[in-house]
Amino acid sequence: MENKEVIKQALEKTKPKKNYWYNALMAFLFGGAICLMGQELLYLYNVVLKLDENLSKTLMYATVIILASIVTGLGYFDNIGQVAGAGTYLPITGFANSMTSAAVESRSEGLIFGILSNMFKLAGTVIVTGVISAFFVSTILYLVML
Repeated sequence: MENKEVIKQALEKTKPKKNYWYNALMAFLFGGAICLMGQELLYLYNVVLKLDENLSKTLMYATVIILASIVTGLGYFDNIGQVAGAGTYLPITGFANSMTSAAVESRSEGLIFGILSNMFKLAGTVIVTGVISAFFVSTILYLVML
């Protein structure tokens, strides 16, 4: 019985302490910076370049996805994620990171059986979940609107 208590006390002393406030602040700042960058890209495309609003949104999404994929491919996304925490895993950047990292990890297996099949294992799950969720939500909204 004493050995268990000694071990438990030793583990408690050496266990790293989680700094929840710091982690929340970093996630807020980095997530906000990513959203601000997206908003600035939207402003650039819509106001400065005078593109249609829908085209501007599409270009903004594509730009953020491409930038997140490049940062992942260069190996910096995980380092940023260590500091920023959940702030880097906003839906659009997190999805781009997961797709790109799956592709990078499986490139030695070839284009079809490596990159494409492993990359779309994750994407398939997300897409199917989105389609099923959209179906149920739209069905419920349709029934409520009758």
